[in-house]
Parts: sequence; C-alpha cells; structure tokens
Amino acid sequence: MSRKTKKRFFQGEFVDADVHSVDPFVIKEGGFKFGQLKDDAYYTDWTEHSFLSGNQNKEIVGRTFNLRKLLPIKILIAFFILILAGRTAWLQVVRGAHYSGLAEGNRLRIENIEPRRGIIYDSNNVPLVSNTANFVLFLRPIDLPQDELDRDELLRYLSRVIDDLPEISNDRSDAALNLVIDGPSFPLMKAALGKVKLRSLEAYQPLFIKDNIDYDKAMRLILERDMLPGVIVETKIRREYAYSASQANESLSDLSSLAHVLGYTGKITDEALKRLGPQYSLIDYVGKTGLEYSWEKELKGLNGSKSIEVDALGRRKKVVSEKAPVAGYNLRLSLNIDLQRQAEIITKAWLVKTKTNRASVIIMNPNNGQIITLISLPAYDNNLFARGISQEDYDKFLNNENNPLFNRAISGEIPSGSTIKPVVAAAALQEGVITENTSFLSNGGVRIGQWFFPDWKAGGHGMTNVRKALAESVNTFFYYIGGGYQDFIGLGLDKLVKYMHLFGLGEETGIDLPGESAGFVPTKAWKEEAKNETWYIGDTYHISIGQGDVLTTPLQVANFTAAVANGGILYKPTLVSEVLDEKNQLVRKTEASIIRQNFIDAYNLQVVREGMRQAVTSGSARSLSMLPVSSAGKTGTAQWSSKKANHAWFTGFAPYENPEIVITILVEEGDEGSTVAVPIAREIMEWYFANHED
Repeated sequence: MSRKTKKRFFQGEFVDADVHSVDPFVIKEGGFKFGQLKDDAYYTDWTEHSFLSGNQNKEIVGRTFNLRKLLPIKILIAFFILILAGRTAWLQVVRGAHYSGLAEGNRLRIENIEPRRGIIYDSNNVPLVSNTANFVLFLRPIDLPQDELDRDELLRYLSRVIDDLPEISNDRSDAALNLVIDGPSFPLMKAALGKVKLRSLEAYQPLFIKDNIDYDKAMRLILERDMLPGVIVETKIRREYAYSASQANESLSDLSSLAHVLGYTGKITDEALKRLGPQYSLIDYVGKTGLEYSWEKELKGLNGSKSIEVDALGRRKKVVSEKAPVAGYNLRLSLNIDLQRQAEIITKAWLVKTKTNRASVIIMNPNNGQIITLISLPAYDNNLFARGISQEDYDKFLNNENNPLFNRAISGEIPSGSTIKPVVAAAALQEGVITENTSFLSNGGVRIGQWFFPDWKAGGHGMTNVRKALAESVNTFFYYIGGGYQDFIGLGLDKLVKYMHLFGLGEETGIDLPGESAGFVPTKAWKEEAKNETWYIGDTYHISIGQGDVLTTPLQVANFTAAVANGGILYKPTLVSEVLDEKNQLVRKTEASIIRQNFIDAYNLQVVREGMRQAVTSGSARSLSMLPVSSAGKTGTAQWSSKKANHAWFTGFAPYENPEIVITILVEEGDEGSTVAVPIAREIMEWYFANHED
C-alpha cells in the first residue's frame, strides 16, 4: 500500500511526515482540521497550532502556550533573582570589608608590640620603679581544637604545666588514669571558654588565663606552641617597685608609704578599656592607683605592631611586617626620696611611742605647690598587687581596721581642729570685723543661754588680740569673730563659708593623684535638709574653731597654710615636676598652677603669720623654737568622738622670713597636737635643714 508524505517542520527544518499517521499533530488531506488555514484565516485552539503556507505542499506542525499564563511565574522568578542579587550586594559591598577582614584574619594576625613603660624618678633622679618581664597566658578560642575532647586534653596539659602537676605516665590503665587530678587552672579555663561562642567574632579575641607565669614554664609553652593551637604566651611589662615593703633590704622597708604615691599597675578592665581608647587592648596592663593611674597615658607610650602570617591552625609561620613602638615618657617628681624616708622613720617611731596606727605627713614648697614628701600610714606593698595578689592577702587588707589601702593624706576627711583658725582670722581682718589691735577678754569660755562653749584653758587667757589668739589657740576669741557675742557682730556663717572656700576648703585641690576628697563645709540649707534641724549660733561657733561638721583633708590644710606663708597665692599641688623622653631629655616642665590669688590683703596675711610665729616663740608650738631656723605654725586638737582620743594636728612653715617648706602633720587619735604632732614636725625639720642643700 502506497504511502503519501508531506513536509513537516520540526526543530528548524522540514521533514517527511506520514499523512496516514495517527499522530494528532499531522495535517490530513480532505476536510478542515484544527490549525488548518481556510479562506486565508488562521484557526487554533489553546494547546496547539499548525501553519500551512500558500504552497499546499509545505506544512508546519508545532506546539505553543499562552504567554499570558507564564507572567506570574516570571514575576516570581524575577523576585527571587532580586533577593539573590540584593543579598550578594549586601555581602560583597556593604559587608565586604568585614568578611574580607575575617578571611584575611585567618591568614594574617596583627599583634601589638608593647612599648617600654616610662620610669619614675625622684627629684634627684633616683629611679623608684623598674620594668621586668611578665609572662602572660592567653587562649584564642577560634584556634582551639573544635572537638571538645581534644580541647579538654589541651586545657589539661596547660593546667599540668602552670599548676606544677606531675606528668601523666605512659601507663594508660584505668588505675593510672584515676590518679590524674585536674589542676585548679583547668576548671577556670573551661569556665572562661564557656562564656565565648567558639564561632563568633568574640572567639578571635585573646582570652586572658593567667599572668606572672614562671620563666621556665613560659619557655616550655613558647617552645611547644606549634603543638598547642590557640595557646598564646605573651611577654608583657610588669612593674617592680624598688622601695616597697617586700624588699629584703631592711633600710628600704621604711619607704612603704611610696605605695600611696606611685600606686601600681594591673590587668586592664572593660571600664578602663572604654575610658582609655583604641591605643589599648584587652591584654594590656595599666595604672590602677597613684601616679601610675593619673599619668597613665604619658607612661604608656605608643604601641608598635607586627603582622604575622599564620596557618589554618593559627600557628605562626613568618613575620610579614613590623612597626617599632615608641617608649613612654619618664617622670621626674618633686618628691625627695631621702626626706620621704626620714619622715616615715620618724613618724613610725612616734606611732609606736603613742600606741597609734594612723598618720599623715605632707611637706610642700609654698612657692609653687610642689609636693616634697607625702606620707600616709599604714601603707601596703604595691609589689603584691603588681605581681598579682592572692585573694587571701587581699582579704587581709580589707579586714584591717586601719585600712592600709586608703590614702588618708589626700582622701581622709577629718575635723581640722584649731588649724583652721588662721583662715578665720584672715577672714575677720579682711572683712573689717576686727583690726590687728581688737581684743576680747577670755575668761574660760562663752555662755549662750543654757549652753557653754569653753576655752581649752580653764580660767581663760585674759585679754586677747588676734596674734595672741593664734599663738595660744584661744577659742573665745574665735567664737566672737566667727559668730559674734552680745553687741559684737562676727563674720556669720555665710562669710565663714565664703572664706573657707577661698582658702580651698570644701573642694579638691587638683593634685595629680586619683581619689582626692573635697572635704566638707556645712551650710544652713545642708543642715535643714540632711538633719532636719535649724542652724544655731553654736554651730557657727563650732566651725569657727574647726569642730562640728567641717571636714578637711591633710592636703587641704597644707595648701591653705602655703597660701598664708607665701602671701596669698593658692597653688594647685603637684608631684610631677618634669616630663622626660626615654633618654631623660626634657620634654616639658609642670608649671605652677594658681587656683586663686589676691583674695586677702597682704598686710592681713602678715598679721596672721605673726600670730603663727608667736605660737613658736611663746605659744602652743614652743618646742620648735629649738630649730636651727625660724619657723611659724599652728597646732590643732580635733574632737571627733566621745569614746576615742582626739586627733593631733600641726601645720606650719620655715624659715619664717622666707618660707621654703610647709609641713602638715596629722596623727589620728594622737590626742594633743602640741605633744604629738609638733615633736614629729620638729624632728623632720631638724633633719631637713641639717641635710638640705640649696
């Protein structure tokens, strides 16, 4: 049977097609079918169409779809493409630098190079501190073994090394393994790592484990570091304080008071890291107290950096580049180490003699505010803190009732006693309340109604002017000029408060040490708010003689004494006199900073000085008349408890005609200033003027 074929269009060309085929896509002869042209019109259904050209011998057969039905699919595909493109742009453009840094961080590590910390010298260039090596152990969590068992094995090995545990024997029997005891460092390391997500950005930061590691242990870990992934042993600087109480040389042990001046360094805290800025990192050591704290940025220097190539396990391969650090500045103090030592020896001897424990000594130059000696007793061993103090030793300090960690010379707030009387006398003269010749009768005290305000001397001091009142510390005179009596109008509370502030009371002096207290000057408003009580005339009398609620620090007393001695200039006290480079070449001097001046007439201060001179020649500080130079001063006995002894004060200056030093002594619970504080001042000044060289 013959077969007829027609041309069929398939995949871009015409092919033979069997006209008798039952294929539904074949155009058959005779009659109209779907997709066939009729009367030059084109017909199709929704599933298929055929095209027949004008030449009946050529036919095209194919399949098609309605494109409008594809639109939602196209939109959906376009939506997903946009999401993919947006995410790609976010990762490559917006976060590209971040992830590039992470990737680069897997290959290159940037490490800081710690600069040499500046040295602190006394006024005669005697070094008071030195730098020594401190080996510190860190872990980098991202580089530690990811398997927990492997990680624990690594931590146990570290614990055995740093905790001095015996090595595990080759005998791996259960009995031998049961003898293995984890050192105390193992649970600490586990706990520290437990706070870090091992696949987070935080895992790239070094995690502090232990410092002050012994040299032989540190060397062992450094030599084995290629087998200890994630383990870092850094060499940091540790401060060594030459004159601390821990020194073996017995002659140096009398300089423990330097701890309050120098302070110590320790591991940086999160708070300090935020405060100090980007020059610091989590593995740095910074000043915690004293000059180490307040001059931290000068002592620190500038970090260097080292770019190190590492492998996939974080092991160092080679140093790519290096930038040298810049050493910190050295500091030269105004403090004289020999005078500091002698003053401490003398003061400690008197503490033993009087069976007391707490004292402050401040010696300063009244002509520029520079501190020559600053002593707070009891003190502490700052090397204990620099090396890493144990909790047991720290608890001993905390439980000591005399609080040796407290710098009472600048922070102790104590009733001033009669040392405040030069301030009150100068205020009364300045305000015209009295003249240098104004006199009152002292017959034992002042009575106001049922209240009696006594003199310290039974029967009183007789007729008293301002010079005699200062020399003999006559309370009655200061009751009069402070609060008034009968027809006599005194300064009154507001003017007393005004002049106390002018002389620096109730505010910090600004010394370059942390932790200074402002003291306290009471007011009517304060008493009404704090105590819900009215201000009485007796309150005014009390603060006129340095009692009641008025509080001062030894430094404030020394500073206003300096203003009296120098003719009326209140300086900001300083300990650092010069800043030097690493070769001890001068970078800058600490210029004298004036807080205020010209607030008291020169002659009025001269009258006050004459009264303080008279205290030495015929008054409460007569024992100072034996000094090889002239001097002036004011004693004080501050009542503060009905059950404990009074605080003993002395403040003064010498030589009287041209003052070189101001000296202020406080012996807490020392009883009488004239019997305890004055002898200490005398012995110190005797040594100073016998050994002082211009």
